[in-house]
Amino acid sequence: MRMYGFLKEPYLCNQYKTVYKVMIHEIPGTGVYTYYYTDRNAVFSSYDSYSEDLETAVAEFDGELDERGWIEVDDPLPYCQHDCILPVRVKGRNLNKPQYGEYEILSDRQWVAFNPSRVDDEHQEFYYNLGQIMKPC
Repeated sequence: MRMYGFLKEPYLCNQYKTVYKVMIHEIPGTGVYTYYYTDRNAVFSSYDSYSEDLETAVAEFDGELDERGWIEVDDPLPYCQHDCILPVRVKGRNLNKPQYGEYEILSDRQWVAFNPSRVDDEHQEFYYNLGQIMKPC
């Protein structure tokens, strides 16, 4: 189970980066990971942390999320990035030959090249439908 939310008040997590949104990902039999995103439009997280259980992870953000609250999203597809809402994977990971730094996204049932620094109109619409506004900071 995964869910993400936008912070009412983004906070400085170190002297350089501010956290704007978070995702919680419960992995049965493993634990719960929290992913921290340091850009409103980030596709991948910048940091993560581990919790033993979902209640502990969720409690960290009690009263901290904006009016949308937690937004549930599907678990990632096989080989896909756990911290990415979109179905994105490292190219070749499914063949046990990962090409780190190169990504693919599932689009119209086909895996196509994906540049996470450029989210196109189709994926902006996807984000918009999830309640995320894709505009510069």
